[in-house]
Amino acid sequence: MPYDTRPRDPLKEATIIALKRMVDPLLSFMFDAGVTVHEFNQLVRERSVRVAAKRVIADSGRNSKSRVAIITGLPRSEVARILNSDDVILHSHSGQHPARKVLGAWYDNPRFVEANGDPAVLPIFGRRRSFEQLVALHGGGIPVRAMLDELTQMDAVERLSDQRVRAKSRFPILTGVTTSAITSVGERTSDLLGTLRSNLRRTSKPLFEGTAVVGDADLDVISLLRREISEQGLSFINSANSILSRSRAKSKHSNSKLSTKCRVGVTVYYFQDQIPGVEGTPIETVSRRRKNLQRRRAPLKRMRKSSEFRRNTTNS
Repeated sequence: MPYDTRPRDPLKEATIIALKRMVDPLLSFMFDAGVTVHEFNQLVRERSVRVAAKRVIADSGRNSKSRVAIITGLPRSEVARILNSDDVILHSHSGQHPARKVLGAWYDNPRFVEANGDPAVLPIFGRRRSFEQLVALHGGGIPVRAMLDELTQMDAVERLSDQRVRAKSRFPILTGVTTSAITSVGERTSDLLGTLRSNLRRTSKPLFEGTAVVGDADLDVISLLRREISEQGLSFINSANSILSRSRAKSKHSNSKLSTKCRVGVTVYYFQDQIPGVEGTPIETVSRRRKNLQRRRAPLKRMRKSSEFRRNTTNS
């Protein structure tokens, strides 16, 4: 048995183990959306080159394709090809999905709020206070009908009689394989990993990140736990949103042209491992008997005619 003389790198080994835990849910997300491993491989290679190039420029002040090739382990020719092509990733200026911007304005903009502070019930169409005007101001150019369909699918609005709509939730939980849910996965995952990575590189004043977890929760109390945590989480998010809104109001009174702007936020989420029977319905696997396929044989008369034809052809 050959002896492995390669030096062990505990940090790299721990990183690979951590990456495996991150990749598993990422792969499930990919397969749900119909993304292939080949497409993911191409994406990783392209993004790794661009991220490495930004790091090289930040460290040395110049663009070095050779250093990018060393960092990524990719051929220099591929690095050059990627850097010479256009970066097709779409960057959001606000960092927020248009549907969430519309909901936020519905709760904050005095034009669309009742005297008691609740979001007003709006007619869908109209030139003054209407859902149409709300979308025109805060929807980023998305048509009013498309925005209404999106918010209805998110269960964030309720359609009433006489073509009116009522806001149901400021912070909808996006579910199902939809474009909005997929966008939300990218935004939330990027923010969380960015915070964790930032804390790895900091020596002081880390960004807030905390987790409360138990490994032996009783299945009988899961529903109660989820309800209470959801209520407390929503209360915390509402308080955090008020703090962020006050900070924006203060910046408007100050000399905002000279101040540096940055994106700030906080996310609360609940997690639970897949445990059979948590929702009262056990996880079952459907077993189907495989149907064997058999190659069909040619009829005997056709085989004889084919044999006679080959013999006649050979003799002639």
